[in-house]
Amino acid sequence: MNRYPMWKNILVAIMILIGLIYTIPNFFGESPAVQITPAKSTSTLNPALLAQVEEIFKQEKIQYDGVYLDARGVKARFANTDTQIRAKDVLQASLGSDYTVALNLLSRSPNWLRSLGAKPMYLGLDLRGGVHFLMQVDMKAALNKAADRFVGDFRVALRKERISYTGVTREGQTVQISFSDEAELIRARTLISKEYPNLTLDESTNGQEKLLKASLNVAEQKHIQDFAIKQNIQTLHNRINELGVAEPIIQQQGADRVVVQLPGVQDTAKAKEILGRTATLEIRMVDEEKSDIATLENAAKGQAPIGDEVFKDRQGRAILVKKSVVLTGDYITDAGPGVNNQTGQSVVSVTLDARGARIFQQVTRENVGKRMAILLIEKGNTEIVTAPSINEEIGGGRVQISGMANTQEATDISLLLRAGALAAPMDIIEERTVGPSMGQDNINRGMHSTLWGFAAIAVMMMVYYMAFGVVSVVALAINLLLLVAILSMLQATLTLPGLAAIALALGMAIDANVLINERIREELRNGNTPQASIHAGYDRAFDTILDSNVTTLIAGLALFMFGTGPIKGFAVVHVLGILTSMFSAVLVSRAFVNLIYGYRRKVEKLSIGQIYKA
Repeated sequence: MNRYPMWKNILVAIMILIGLIYTIPNFFGESPAVQITPAKSTSTLNPALLAQVEEIFKQEKIQYDGVYLDARGVKARFANTDTQIRAKDVLQASLGSDYTVALNLLSRSPNWLRSLGAKPMYLGLDLRGGVHFLMQVDMKAALNKAADRFVGDFRVALRKERISYTGVTREGQTVQISFSDEAELIRARTLISKEYPNLTLDESTNGQEKLLKASLNVAEQKHIQDFAIKQNIQTLHNRINELGVAEPIIQQQGADRVVVQLPGVQDTAKAKEILGRTATLEIRMVDEEKSDIATLENAAKGQAPIGDEVFKDRQGRAILVKKSVVLTGDYITDAGPGVNNQTGQSVVSVTLDARGARIFQQVTRENVGKRMAILLIEKGNTEIVTAPSINEEIGGGRVQISGMANTQEATDISLLLRAGALAAPMDIIEERTVGPSMGQDNINRGMHSTLWGFAAIAVMMMVYYMAFGVVSVVALAINLLLLVAILSMLQATLTLPGLAAIALALGMAIDANVLINERIREELRNGNTPQASIHAGYDRAFDTILDSNVTTLIAGLALFMFGTGPIKGFAVVHVLGILTSMFSAVLVSRAFVNLIYGYRRKVEKLSIGQIYKA
């Protein structure tokens, strides 16, 4: 009657073992560390960098607990923060500007646990320490940038339809097209109103000139602003993820602000570098008419001709390009590394959207035989990747960028281009650093509250229910073990609200055991035998336990669906706690009760406390 089949006992044992393995890494804590990552897309990660770092530590007599290379960079652990800071300064001086050296925190868990995939939970900013930024998006710049795109689009569209105009300029967020002929203005208005229905068009005159003014309507402005903040959030996600910051929190706050939290990052200056490291692509025409030696020399000294700028290519050669941008990275939908079938060189294959493909085809058609410069802008530095000659018109929206040194560089540049550029500039209006000591203090307080709550529950249950109370306490401990293990397996981020949810889960989980124990007592009062009372107590209490947990689960899911930030974190732990409590209170506790009483031939009395008959 009260014996589990072997497979159920094995299942319970396996679940407890898995819970133990995946919970253990959380007890090793974290050690101060430094993380070395490429500062430029042309820098690569390889075992030689690992050997170089180890050699630097050896020469400077810096003691380290471990150093290893992973997909995101070289990481080294140290015994204390003093050694960590010294190592960071030494590495930055030795490696130069090609690599970024940032302070971080890494788990001390042994390699054999990591090989099993057992990793500690990520800790949020309030528990681990790190940096917090509140950034504001410059929405005016986003609208100006959109208006700039319309300037180029209008020129291409008017030329395609052979509509004569005398000029296209931008004044604020309004694009102004001037005509000398009224009929041409009417044709242009018809074309633009059809191609760009979200623009408001007005006509005016300036002396002999006929002016057509196109401005963004309210709906289009709202769309551009929403897109700008979403693209900025996605760009920040891509850049931070590629640089290996564990579980960053990037959330929109209000209409034009973004909150960025980087747990474990102690170096505010390097965190700003991470946020600012975005790349974009610009395509401009080379000004070959003025590219003589004297002009290039003067341009290098800051005396470039009007309308031109000078930049250097990968070989260090100065190239004079026009300021007018033909195409930007905003039109890129995808980018990936590849190989040119004819030359065998590494290339980046770029796919343009429909509008970008049309513009690129028009430009290449009109400039056959001329050179086109492809510029990569990263961290405020502009570099000419390649400046090939246009041999023929290029259509279809597929473009290959050659000039890559190797496959790794092509891959890195593809990642940067896919990450994109910020749709609008962002200013940091608030920043603060949470030290690891403050985070440790929060962890200690949360742990103490959980342990004191667990101890109080354990004493009450053992005094009131005796042996069954001990079983309930063991089941409660396994519930806590499984909850922490699941959070670790999911690599969830634990914050202070999450710690509160764990404490609440313990208090709620014991309810199921109380219901079971009271039901067993009731069966004994009714005159049932001990074995029958155990069987009936678990079976008849299950429906009540299920109903109460389902209703609580619905509330937790509602918090997760409609909550944000800390509320969502609380809801995740709360829901998982309900699921683990159902398993431990019903399946695990009964397995232990069966082991104690199920194999006895005759049970005279149950150790379940005082039973008062009605």
